[in-house]
Amino acid sequence: MAMTIVPHFLDRIYYTGPASGHFDTERFFNPDGDTDTAAPPTGGSRAGFFWNAMTGRDGRPVWPDAVPIHAAKPAELLQPLPAPPVFTVATPAQAAATPMVATWIGHASVLVQTPGLNILTDPVWADHSGPFGFGPKRVAAPGIAFADLPHVDLILLSHNHYDHLDLSTLKRLWARDRPLIVTSLGNDAILRSRGIPAVAADWDQAVTVAGRPRVGANTYWGRPVRVHVTRNHHWGSRWFADRNRALWSSFVVTLPGGNLFFAGDTGMGDGRWPVEAAALGPIRLALIPIGAFRFVTGQMASGSHIGPPQAVQVFERLRAATAIPIHWGTFRLSYEGYRTPPGLLKAAMACAGRTGFAPVAIGRPTAIAPVGAEAVATTTSDAVMVRCMDTPAVRVLR
Repeated sequence: MAMTIVPHFLDRIYYTGPASGHFDTERFFNPDGDTDTAAPPTGGSRAGFFWNAMTGRDGRPVWPDAVPIHAAKPAELLQPLPAPPVFTVATPAQAAATPMVATWIGHASVLVQTPGLNILTDPVWADHSGPFGFGPKRVAAPGIAFADLPHVDLILLSHNHYDHLDLSTLKRLWARDRPLIVTSLGNDAILRSRGIPAVAADWDQAVTVAGRPRVGANTYWGRPVRVHVTRNHHWGSRWFADRNRALWSSFVVTLPGGNLFFAGDTGMGDGRWPVEAAALGPIRLALIPIGAFRFVTGQMASGSHIGPPQAVQVFERLRAATAIPIHWGTFRLSYEGYRTPPGLLKAAMACAGRTGFAPVAIGRPTAIAPVGAEAVATTTSDAVMVRCMDTPAVRVLR
């Protein structure tokens, strides 16, 4: 009886609407195919995968129990403008010189600041990433203590997995700051169940950030701040039975000195979604995941998680000026060793002959350089990347 009743009880209907190229009126899907996201990344049974992950019987390297960090203090963060500038439309040079500071909180949580606008991605301050206080335990404390977090104007919420959608943190942020929360279809229903309003949009739709008391300081640039909900390649679930009832996404935020791209959590799929995001304008900063990709020895990517080599290809296709690797070093979600993602990223960037995509320390505010000259639109091929990274130094990175 339990096996019959419980799965239906745990299912949820988060969104109803007409069919589309990625929604069949009941569940969302990846238009470039779901074969690589539907099965466990190990190729075995889903029950066996979760059992091995929970018990640590997958031969995984040892992770540290705790990692020391240097948390940012309020004085280190970008301070708000004392008053709006006297001009009403910025020159290109003024727009390009707009300050931008990014502080990695940990995992996929990043505080991105420009004058008059504080943006927070997938905020998670919880100690565990899972339901009811269970799940992987945090090994690195948040890079900014919640009490030291400045006023948050805008939250980008990519999808409903527990390591990205933390209701306890979102409830605290809503009670304190009343931020605009932008997410993809269906996730707003999960937030509303806890009294948290959010704006949900489909892929290729945009939300204008206007009417917020502190965001008016950005309107004088003559370019409104808009959040574009963009495609990526992933899946969603909070209760197993509710798989793909809500949509997953990446985001592009149009900003005066160049756009912000947040990949959320994603596999490579057809690899065209970074190009679609780049078409919305020059990307000054990209937040790209590099972790939780390895579930068997030597694996460099899984269907729903890009690894460092593919992350470099995403960076190239975005033509981003600067990128910060996220989704590693906070929660143990997969097989790879603690320092393996940044080690592989360094090797992959060398193979591509690129600069501008390198790790930052949790809690250390990082000034983001202006956009500058647009990057060359070439991508290192899979064959070149595999051949270049087949070295003893890479092979020892478990």
